[in-house]
Amino acid sequence: MAYSKEEIIRKVHEEDVEFIRLQFTDIFGQLKNVAITASQIEKAVNNQIMFDGSSIEGFVRIDESDQYLYPDLDSFAIFPWRPSHGRVARLICDVYDPDGRPFVGDPRQVLKRALKKAEDLGFDAFNVGPEAEFFLFQTDDEGKPTTRTNDEAGYFDLGPLDHGESTRREICMALEQMGFEIEASHHEVAQGQHEIDFKYADALHTADNIMTFKLAVKTLAQKNGLHATFMPKPIFGINGSGMHTNMSLFRDGKNAFYDPDGPKGLSKEAYSFIAGLLAHVKGMAAVTNPLVNSYKRLVPGYEAPCYLAWSASNRSALIRIPAARGQATRVELRSPDPTCNPYLELAVCLAAGLDGIQRGLTPPPEVTENIFAMDAAARKAHGIDSLPGSLEEAICALEADPLILDTLGSHVASYYIEGKRKEWEEYRTRVSSWEREKYIINY
Repeated sequence: MAYSKEEIIRKVHEEDVEFIRLQFTDIFGQLKNVAITASQIEKAVNNQIMFDGSSIEGFVRIDESDQYLYPDLDSFAIFPWRPSHGRVARLICDVYDPDGRPFVGDPRQVLKRALKKAEDLGFDAFNVGPEAEFFLFQTDDEGKPTTRTNDEAGYFDLGPLDHGESTRREICMALEQMGFEIEASHHEVAQGQHEIDFKYADALHTADNIMTFKLAVKTLAQKNGLHATFMPKPIFGINGSGMHTNMSLFRDGKNAFYDPDGPKGLSKEAYSFIAGLLAHVKGMAAVTNPLVNSYKRLVPGYEAPCYLAWSASNRSALIRIPAARGQATRVELRSPDPTCNPYLELAVCLAAGLDGIQRGLTPPPEVTENIFAMDAAARKAHGIDSLPGSLEEAICALEADPLILDTLGSHVASYYIEGKRKEWEEYRTRVSSWEREKYIINY
């Protein structure tokens, strides 16, 4: 929806909206908000609402803490899960410095800069369709999450086996009321695991949608006494949750990845985009897979990709080209997980692909065999490399990739790396239950 300031002010009064949440995302992908009352809506749409940026991790230093929220008027939506009187609406905002310049540490700006680069290269749209998976767990008597699912359903199962089904349906209905077009909603491979796919959109809109989606899933699960988590690998021994990311570039309204006469119906740009992703995917990993836990998902045997290869059909490859052609031609990167900051994730994916196009890179030959079934020697013979095996390795790969650092910008990159190093250090020095079970008696 496109709204004017006047329409938003009118809607707030007509629809009995009591609070408006001005939302933005910090560099680690956490949704933040400044809540205002309806009486402040005029100030809000005129970019006059301030907040203290020094209280947000990775934002600003204490001596320059005032920042302004500039709402994206098209993002106005009323939360359907709140009561019908005294309703709550939201606006997604860009963060600006007091001098009227976009704040360099705002993840939304990082993505906007990457999109501007695509535009300068003659592309008028970067469309993205995400497939975010999550688990629904039961809570204990104190409302704390357990890892019990109360669910015996499997992939695409229906009916009484799938206890999360009604919650999933409720989430779909709420999202549709907020303007989402839900394309598919189903049970995933693991117990308690679900996926809801919504229609692709331009990258900025998609990143906003991912943040809204995560909020809706968590809020409605909690309302139904369940806990939703996007943690990549909550349970050892079963599949983890990913966020496959389907991407396509458009030029003059036509899909730039499609060429009916090209090999496999793909254009030279599509192949270069794939090659660019493969060239930078290690450097991107700390962004696309940002947690210590992310690397517990990226292991062989659970359908998650861990080897650098591409294929038109092979689901064990990191990059897959789904069968659709014409305007629906797309490149699917299968490594990202839903804990990533979507603005940063889409910015680095786009930058990597554009780098491939600008440099005219060509990808290695397609791998059609099951990579999981190959041993190390066979992978080496195919020239198949691996993704980083830990967050620490991913941070080092990020520091070694000038393009990805440049895409994030020095402010975001330095704070991001510092935050992730802290996280790794905390994990590395913590004694786990595995260590106690393994060593406390024997030694």
